[in-house]
Amino acid sequence: MSTAGTAPAPAPATAPGTAQPTVRRLVMYTLLFALVVVGAIGLSGLLGRLLSSGTVLAAGDIAGLARSLAFTLIGGPLAAVLWWVVWRRLHEATERQSLAWGLYLTAVYTVSLITFSTALLGMFSSLIGGERQGWQQRLANGLVWAGVWAWHRWMGRHPRKGPVQLATVPTVAGHVFGLITGVGGAVTALADLLDTAVRGFTDSAALGDPWWRYALQSVVWAAGGGIIWWWHWIHDAGTRLQTGLANVALVVVGILGSILLALGGAGTVLFVLLRLAFDRTDPLSQLLEPLGAALAAAAVGPLIWTYHRGIAAQRDEKTRQSAKLVTSGAALAAAATGIGVIVNSALGIAATPLAGADTRTLLLGGISSLVVGGPLWWVTWKPLVPPEPTELGLRGRRVYLVAVFGLSAIVSVITLLVIGYRVFEFLLDTVSGGGLVDRVRAPLGLLVATGLAAGYHFAVWRRDRASVAAAAPYRRRTIGQVMLVADGDPAPLSRAIEEVTGAKVIAWRRADSGLPAGEAAPAAAELTEQLARALEGLAAERVLVITGPGSHLEVIPLAAG
Repeated sequence: MSTAGTAPAPAPATAPGTAQPTVRRLVMYTLLFALVVVGAIGLSGLLGRLLSSGTVLAAGDIAGLARSLAFTLIGGPLAAVLWWVVWRRLHEATERQSLAWGLYLTAVYTVSLITFSTALLGMFSSLIGGERQGWQQRLANGLVWAGVWAWHRWMGRHPRKGPVQLATVPTVAGHVFGLITGVGGAVTALADLLDTAVRGFTDSAALGDPWWRYALQSVVWAAGGGIIWWWHWIHDAGTRLQTGLANVALVVVGILGSILLALGGAGTVLFVLLRLAFDRTDPLSQLLEPLGAALAAAAVGPLIWTYHRGIAAQRDEKTRQSAKLVTSGAALAAAATGIGVIVNSALGIAATPLAGADTRTLLLGGISSLVVGGPLWWVTWKPLVPPEPTELGLRGRRVYLVAVFGLSAIVSVITLLVIGYRVFEFLLDTVSGGGLVDRVRAPLGLLVATGLAAGYHFAVWRRDRASVAAAAPYRRRTIGQVMLVADGDPAPLSRAIEEVTGAKVIAWRRADSGLPAGEAAPAAAELTEQLARALEGLAAERVLVITGPGSHLEVIPLAAG
């Protein structure tokens, strides 16, 4: 009897949907990350010892030398072998498209960028400050980690093996780090110069020798951060990124961070001026102490905010509205804080007409916060101007209103409980003394501020809800779901489909697209107009939309079932 039919069948291949490849990649890339870090630490330690001329290699630190040798000679080769195994597999599409590959490159790129830049900038800054000890190790750290950064930058931009997912995240991370470093250095340098001028005005003997050294050290950080920012934002075309993470970084760091810096600086400047005019109980040098840093923040913050506000104005409607909302939220917080502090200090002055300087200082602080935050909130939010119908339909405005109302309401309830506790404590405690107003004025001020914010935003939310409900019957929804297959970033087309049809959109990106992840198609604007015309009046439960290559567009209604 023939045994051909009874031969054992080959083992089935691993199903593509199983978790085994995901777990394998997670373990391999985590191990590779650890080995690369270990090898870089060991190599930088050895290089630092070699650069320290005139010393013995061990220099009494045998344990440190042994650690560097172990990390370099064991961790380094292991990292090289594992990298070679990983690199050879990246010609497969599934490996290149894996999330783990993008996460690994993003993590190492960011860590190495921060490490080498802070090491080199710290070395130059310390040399300017006259500190000669330890610069060799900083230089070694900078050189080794710069090599790691360049290596991973090359891999991330490799045309055939670079990551498909998270490919633009390193650019965003570098831009954010460079912006924060550069702005921090610029503010510190300007603050040092202004502090020097103020100290020279009040007490010329207080100037250091040399007085310019601290400012020049900060200029080094400002220049280094500016170079990193330019490299990622301009050279790597970060300005053209339209991904969700890029928009979030633009709004949170570029707009919210800068507006907080400007508000803090302007409020402090006004507070110092008010104290000089109405509360000169402290020595002049003490009154002017925060003026330099406040002026620097008030000068740099608006510049950064204006630039990024212009960038946000060129983005989609959601990003523009997010920029407006975070600005309004920051200004609202400043104004509400000012109202609460003014109520607190006013009650203190009313309860004790001969109140000390602390209450008067508190009142001036509240006035400063209100004067700075109130006008900015009014100009940004425009409470007397009805919102546009398109703005009412965006989720960001609704989330903002509910968040402000909800948080304010929670704080109001908590402060109300605190006030009740203070009242009962006053009625029951006949020993400790103290007036009732002094006990409740701080939580009462907070209650007034949060109560006003909660009440106003709840009323606006109800008005918006009524406006949307009134306009809803005039919008006829004829499409239930749209499946979009886009050449390039599908986000702009998805937004256009939602605005035209109101239907749920499921978006995919074409695997044969020649565009980098996150980059819109060159004909995106033309496609958006064509798509809006094609979907207008179309009735179907499901619609398939295919774009690309170029300006090609297909709109296919699908039958049920």
